[in-house]
Amino acid sequence: MPDDEQTQLAPMTAPYVPPQPLTLRINGSDHHLQVEPRVSLLDALRETLHLTGTKKGCDRGQCGACTVLVDGQRINSCLTLAVMHDGREITTVEGLGQDGQPHPVQQAFMDHDSFQCGYCTPGQVCSTVALLREIAEGQASAVTRGERPQGLSDDEIRERMSGNLCRCGAYQNIVAAIRSVAAAQG
Repeated sequence: MPDDEQTQLAPMTAPYVPPQPLTLRINGSDHHLQVEPRVSLLDALRETLHLTGTKKGCDRGQCGACTVLVDGQRINSCLTLAVMHDGREITTVEGLGQDGQPHPVQQAFMDHDSFQCGYCTPGQVCSTVALLREIAEGQASAVTRGERPQGLSDDEIRERMSGNLCRCGAYQNIVAAIRSVAAAQG
């Protein structure tokens, strides 16, 4: 038998990296964790901390079901590693309401029946909270074309929410809910 057939290739394995300590400040509380550096923020939230409001949809950053707020900015938690957020302020859908009362965005989604199956709703709600902050800060979008936004048109809402998909097609009700909260905030 030739030598190359007798030689077996050793399986390729990734080097072991021990769990790393980190502190995630989630919904106002510090959580001290030990996680592998490869663990996504989404998996740390769902699997380690059992905060299952944040959903795992595509796990590729395409659907927005995993949207959370980090230091007030919306991100897809499936695309970022937990260790990258050590000490940062993370808000999930569970942290939006206060004293047993839903957040105004959560209430508007209920009032406008802005969900069917509800799977995308936590990501939609978190994204809406960020959208309203962006508008209040005067951040431009592709619709405003670099100009300071003047009000909140349906096109502006659709553009800013384009990273959040709803497989059930509740978009008209989602837009209506966002419009109502924006109007209430003046």
